[in-house]
Amino acid sequence: MFMTRLISSIILMAITITVVVLGNDLLFTTILAISLIGMTELYKIMKIEKALLGIIGYLAAILYYGLIYFKLQEYMMVLIIGFLLLLMISYVITYPSYRIEQVVIAFFGLFYVSVMLSYIYQVRIMEDGAILVWLIFIGAWGSDTCAYCVGMLIGKHKIVPRLSPKKSLEGSIGGVVGAALIGYIYALALGSKVTGIDNPRLLFAIIGAASSVISQIGDWAASAIKRNYNIKDYGNLIPGHGGILDRFDSMIFTAPIVYYLAEFF
Repeated sequence: MFMTRLISSIILMAITITVVVLGNDLLFTTILAISLIGMTELYKIMKIEKALLGIIGYLAAILYYGLIYFKLQEYMMVLIIGFLLLLMISYVITYPSYRIEQVVIAFFGLFYVSVMLSYIYQVRIMEDGAILVWLIFIGAWGSDTCAYCVGMLIGKHKIVPRLSPKKSLEGSIGGVVGAALIGYIYALALGSKVTGIDNPRLLFAIIGAASSVISQIGDWAASAIKRNYNIKDYGNLIPGHGGILDRFDSMIFTAPIVYYLAEFF
């Protein structure tokens, strides 16, 4: 199991680096594909992945990414309202085929998966995006690694025992401090390559710490959903890790945080 997980991690990291470095249409297409797979995994919980509600959700995600790609964000509210109307119309005309919880999950899935993950691409196309985009991974995977190491070494006090019995307060703090430190070192290594930010070392440390906090909440939220429906993993696409949502659950939250903090500063 360990070797399977390790090999999968290495392959996933290699693919991630290649796709993010190349950026542009390759990154856009990859994030769209990941979003659709993630929505499918979420929809499977409510058994709507192949139903009319699910199909409407997938089409809404594709339209959403189209608006981003062609820079037509002013039509986002039209899409959201139209999406909700279509779901409710489907709910009414097919009654009693669906329960309201299924309609809610179909609507929720667009935002929880597609909208949030789209910020990976949106950060990448920002000024200094080729540099800033790695803060998403520092806040998610870097934080997770630091939290795991600190928790294994000195973790004693459980932080959310009902959701993640193995995770400790010490590990959580270690993840935040570790992500901040990695962010600072990352900015230090870049030197003067960051052109649009006055004090990148301080900013990257702040973004790293904030992203770590949010990524841990994202991880627990994903665990809560799984426990509500008594499932171990969202899928089995990634050997040793589970599905897309199992591996990208924390990144779902770090991507928009990095985007808006970078925009703010």
